[in-house]
Amino acid sequence: MSQQGAKSMVDGSKQPWWKEPTMWLVVGGPTIVVIASFVTLGLALKFPDAVIEDRGQGADAGQTAAEAKVPGAALAPAMKARNHAATGGQ
Repeated sequence: MSQQGAKSMVDGSKQPWWKEPTMWLVVGGPTIVVIASFVTLGLALKFPDAVIEDRGQGADAGQTAAEAKVPGAALAPAMKARNHAATGGQ
């Protein structure tokens, strides 16, 4: 701690709010999070994910076990929902 900081604690004089280190800890954390969220939003808007090709509609009731093991069949509902969200429901 600096001499000035130690002196102000001893004699009881108060510093201006911007010179208090505790204030910067309290305000600095949330400020960094808000700035990081805007950076993340900017990156998401600048580099959107591409729409994935539809590989099927998933497992139906009449599907055999061999047909259910087709790669991508289990992910079809997730890809359909992702594409729906990415295209705005079109």
